[in-house]
Amino acid sequence: MDIPPPRPVLDPTTARVEREFKHVRPLIGCRFDPSGRFLFATAEDDSVQRFDLLTGTRTAFVGHTSWARGMAFVAPNPTAAPMDASAWQKAQAAAQSLVGFGVAALPAPKAAPFTLVTADYHGKLIWWQGDSDAPKPLKTVAAHDGYARAVAVSPDGATVASCGNDQKVKLWKAADGTAIRTLEGHESHVYNLAFHPNGTRLVSCDLKGVVKDWNLKTGKSERDLDAKILTKYDPGFMADIGGARGMAFKADGSAFAVCGITNVSNAFAGVGNPLAVTFDWDSGKAKQLKPKDAFQGTMWGVAFHPGGAVLGAGGGGQGRVWFWKGDDPASAHVLTVPANARDLALSSDGARFAIAGSNGTAYVYNFSGTGPVPQMPKKK
Repeated sequence: MDIPPPRPVLDPTTARVEREFKHVRPLIGCRFDPSGRFLFATAEDDSVQRFDLLTGTRTAFVGHTSWARGMAFVAPNPTAAPMDASAWQKAQAAAQSLVGFGVAALPAPKAAPFTLVTADYHGKLIWWQGDSDAPKPLKTVAAHDGYARAVAVSPDGATVASCGNDQKVKLWKAADGTAIRTLEGHESHVYNLAFHPNGTRLVSCDLKGVVKDWNLKTGKSERDLDAKILTKYDPGFMADIGGARGMAFKADGSAFAVCGITNVSNAFAGVGNPLAVTFDWDSGKAKQLKPKDAFQGTMWGVAFHPGGAVLGAGGGGQGRVWFWKGDDPASAHVLTVPANARDLALSSDGARFAIAGSNGTAYVYNFSGTGPVPQMPKKK
């Protein structure tokens, strides 16, 4: 009988900034690629920026004509082990120490191939070769009428799902972008979606906090779950505010989480409190996760750490990352970050997390308790 590896122990107090990647415009979203080699961030100049965690190199993906936030990856082997950079970093450091003796610095290992799919405000999806040295759009699909808010890839890498302001969830062939099916039933803008790890179901959440559980074999919604605490109609501004700003499944599929804003007192200014809601998959029972201390703002990203904790990131007057453990609905630890966090990314092994900063900087943290990674020498 195979014995599963032990879960990594998470001590949130050891979180330290490992790298800072600066861009000229505010960032909107961030994601680690499947191997953990790169951090991708979308920006308000319509670009997608790729940051190499080994070398520090930045590469721009240019092709969108509006802001993009949704990002997802298609990898040849979705279950491939995450990058282990320690051996190369040690060899690189040793080579650097001998440069004065005529020894050249070691080249970085070649990245594993993967495809990146991004979604923008004009309703378009773009396919890219994510590891390319000179990335260009491979395919552009007019997916939604209005903002395409989120995109996800099925666990087997065969299907891309997208959602948007046209109240629809759409499925596409990951290989070539061919349309497969449209899932209809939402009555307001669809803000986010995620595949269940078993690949047979998908959940989506709309502006009004309605979460639909879709059976991908039948294309029908099997149940609605209630996340209406993440939405409000403001009669003063005659506007709705809400929706799932972030969504994530637990790796074993036993739970998923959505996050956003609650207790809204001013829809125009986005005044309210950050909140995450977790759902037990089997029962559909919901549990609210709140910051322990009073904070005004929005939670833009949520993730399940393999060590058992839930992470959330957001901002208002300042940026925060919250950690919840066990059954306590109040956060066990809070980390003040240098900018409003407009998204949260967690590496697959749980060793790192990143935030997309409103100040144009992507901050990468690790849980090793150590400071910045030494910068590699730049080519002359």
